[in-house]
Amino acid sequence: MSQQENTPSSQENTTKTIWLDGCFDMMHFGHANVIRQAYNLFPNVKLLVGVHSDEEILRHKGPTIMKANERYEHVRSCKWVDGVIEDAPYVTDLEMLKKYNVDYCVHGDDISFDENGEDSYKAIRQAGLMMIVPRTEGVSTTDIIGRMLKLSKYRELVAQGIDPSGIEELKPQSEVDQTCISPYTRTRQHYPSVNQINQFAAKTSPPPPGAKIVYVDGAFDMFHTGHIEFLKAAKKLGDYLIVGLHEDKVISQFKGPHHPIMNIHERLLSVLSCRYVDDVIIGAPFIVTQDLVDVMKINIVVSGTVLEPEVKVDPYELPKKLGIYHQIESPCKELTTTNIINRIIDNAKRYEERNAKKQAKEVQGIANLNN
Repeated sequence: MSQQENTPSSQENTTKTIWLDGCFDMMHFGHANVIRQAYNLFPNVKLLVGVHSDEEILRHKGPTIMKANERYEHVRSCKWVDGVIEDAPYVTDLEMLKKYNVDYCVHGDDISFDENGEDSYKAIRQAGLMMIVPRTEGVSTTDIIGRMLKLSKYRELVAQGIDPSGIEELKPQSEVDQTCISPYTRTRQHYPSVNQINQFAAKTSPPPPGAKIVYVDGAFDMFHTGHIEFLKAAKKLGDYLIVGLHEDKVISQFKGPHHPIMNIHERLLSVLSCRYVDDVIIGAPFIVTQDLVDVMKINIVVSGTVLEPEVKVDPYELPKKLGIYHQIESPCKELTTTNIINRIIDNAKRYEERNAKKQAKEVQGIANLNN
């Protein structure tokens, strides 16, 4: 199978309707990158993203971590997405593409298999409507689940009075898991690059003269709908939204080992993909300083009502004194990074079984295609 069934012509300036679908469970920068690539295939693109229901994913793949409405809203917030089709079929349907006047269907170069081990895009390939883009190395939902399961095992040993610091596979920065048997599940090391950051920073620009600049900060670990709804609300308070990302070591100081789940480069790409974000400060100070306010010309500093209980200092003392601090009610109090981690830990066995089943199906599917 060729890497790309159809090659776009740079001369074509008519708007092309592109279809992309998937689970988008615990949406990460790899998901955002395939969306970005699809959006940039032609000079003018209308990008429609189909998102599968919880029931469809359970049938073909296994239980989801994020609920359907959480996944729909996360995809909808991605700055390259023009429309979201909810409850899209897992096996991509030609009739669905015709309904939305789709010119091409896009997927990464990892093959998606249905519950029977068949290529989910077989009909689309046969119709000549398939376009392939490279999958993003260095991240996968399976890998992220693995990171959280590692945290679960770490906590279990600590609770039993066992020091896990000498156990190599439980170290926060241990090597990438090499036990994965599927090439689509096995995750290589992520190597952040300036080029990749520039690609994700596209569609951003400096604040216009006189713009009211809003500043928020935090870990934004496991970037999720709770974060997105907060950013959306903060953006409404001004014209230009700057997000300050805290360094990994700062987060680990008050959250403990294995935090953050995603490192600062991974978190940066996820935040940059959000349509409400105008700029990001990498390694922002944990305590908002006068220098930060002056240099970035910040007019308002915003925080939510869901704050880390481990933090014993007030990082917003200065903005409060300056009269530029504003607290907004956290839109999704029940959805936090800790909540998502607990979903995984509470259902660890189910997700370990899901990952094993997924790998076995991929290996068998690849073998069938090669026969």
